[in-house]
Amino acid sequence: MGCVEALNYEILLRNCSFKEYREYIRKNYREHYDVMPGYRIFDLALIGVPPIPIGVDGDYVIFPYTKPCHGTFVLRVEGKEEIEKLRSKK
Repeated sequence: MGCVEALNYEILLRNCSFKEYREYIRKNYREHYDVMPGYRIFDLALIGVPPIPIGVDGDYVIFPYTKPCHGTFVLRVEGKEEIEKLRSKK
């Protein structure tokens, strides 16, 4: 199991709702992929109301991460391998 604290991430949106992060990713990133709750990215299981969008911006992955008791954040993390994995599932 992965740990978000081990990633070199940038927070793009803080304490947002599932609806807010869905709209943010779809509006700001032309390339995005919908996944189901439980999808693993960087060995982290995503939590949320389906579908969960994951954005791609160059070599960066933009995804929502819900940390129990702390809220939901939209993170930006470099991840070429994760992008390849997303594209291969399409």
